[in-house]
Amino acid sequence: MSGTAPRRIFTAALATETNTFAPIVIDRRGFEASLYAPPGQHPATPTLCTAPITVGRRVCAERGWTLIEGTAAWADPAGLVSRGAYEGLRDEILAQLAAALPVDAVVLGLHGAMVAQGYLDPEGDFLSRVRGVVGPDVLVCAELDPHSHLTAKRVAAADFFVVFKEFPHTDFVERAEDLWRIAADTLDGRVRPVMSVWDCRMIDVFPTSREPMRGFVNRMIEIEQTDPKVLSLSAIHGFMAGDVPEMGTKMIAVTDGDAAHGAALAKRLGRELYANRGRHMMPQIDEAEAVAQAMAATAHPVVIADMWDNPGGGTAGDATVVLKELLARGARGVAIGTIWDPIAVQLCFVAGEGAEMPLRFGGKSAPLTGEPCDALVRIVRLSAEAEMKFGESVVPFGPAARVALLTPEGGETGIEVILNTVRAQSYDPSLFAALGIDPLAQKILVIKSTNHFYAAFAPIAADILYCSAGKPYPNDPATNPYRLVRKDIWPRSADPFGKEE
Repeated sequence: MSGTAPRRIFTAALATETNTFAPIVIDRRGFEASLYAPPGQHPATPTLCTAPITVGRRVCAERGWTLIEGTAAWADPAGLVSRGAYEGLRDEILAQLAAALPVDAVVLGLHGAMVAQGYLDPEGDFLSRVRGVVGPDVLVCAELDPHSHLTAKRVAAADFFVVFKEFPHTDFVERAEDLWRIAADTLDGRVRPVMSVWDCRMIDVFPTSREPMRGFVNRMIEIEQTDPKVLSLSAIHGFMAGDVPEMGTKMIAVTDGDAAHGAALAKRLGRELYANRGRHMMPQIDEAEAVAQAMAATAHPVVIADMWDNPGGGTAGDATVVLKELLARGARGVAIGTIWDPIAVQLCFVAGEGAEMPLRFGGKSAPLTGEPCDALVRIVRLSAEAEMKFGESVVPFGPAARVALLTPEGGETGIEVILNTVRAQSYDPSLFAALGIDPLAQKILVIKSTNHFYAAFAPIAADILYCSAGKPYPNDPATNPYRLVRKDIWPRSADPFGKEE
């Protein structure tokens, strides 16, 4: 990394989040349906895990550096990635990297919770192979999602990681900017990043929209701004639906050449996370209470978050438990976005807008998600390419159909459902507008998301109800049927540290 020649930086992205309990296998088509961009074809707008590419374009243009773009691939979360899809995309990017040599740095967009057939740690495998291509002296760094598995193999292969701080992940562009700032300062010789990791020996859910995690993130940011030795602080939340040996919460401290300071800081902050175990999760109610509260409300709209039927956590997003409760209680002024059912959408497109037809939809993917809904419906709106916003990114969820549920006699029930083809969680009210529904005109909005919806829906919601309906997702780490997750983490162990200091 000496001399005055312009720097050559390689960047690429390979990302998805794997719910190892989900029945939906991701093949290459799963990536192509969400995002597959060959070199140079990534759009100007980033997706969740590809911001290092779009930010890198700006940084390198400003510095007169050469940015060599590899493939960017992102698949919406589901079950295992097929061996062929992972190996094919991995080898595609590695070949692009080899062709780009020599390079001064590799800056990647990863998720961190991928699991593929035959690979419990795909990102560790990928990063190790990247290191093998470029050698020990080239800078290798990546941006990660906090819902990931920070394995020892990944830490050994990379110089440093920067992780989204917010959940909902509203800061993926800002963290990509942090990643590039540290990388650029390293290449300019101003800093020498050293990564320290502390294992919190726990698994929890850490929404930053509420305390105590809100204050914890604010303290991390304050330390970054006031401690000259600290380049970056990150909390790896872990991903409880990933049955892998190194699943769990970790703290990362990246310091300027001071491993001991970083280790002490990571341990102190990790201990703080552990001390608040079990207090981070938002309060949850079942579908009966959620619907009763929503129907009794006098201010609208009330948002019911069907929080565990979350495609962003790898479920199908086709649970009908909340819908059936709404129908049973005669709720009106309801819009549900979304229920995943590609076959039902196909039938709606064949029938066309305005048609009335009997339709069976939802409840097909897995046990404990409710039974399929059989209803007479009117097809109100069709969209061949429906999409919604998520911060600075655009998320496709179409083809999609908006259907109004009718009584057996053809009268209005007051409930409308958006059926979608491309699985995606409910990030933003624009998902309703995409099918012609005014979310502000509804009494009740039902969405499928654990917490990513919060930043966009909170400003319009009179109330938000977190609903735990059915069990489409393994949402209790104390009882989830893990085979590979270690037993010495809380809550699988009541005291994972024992007498350790």
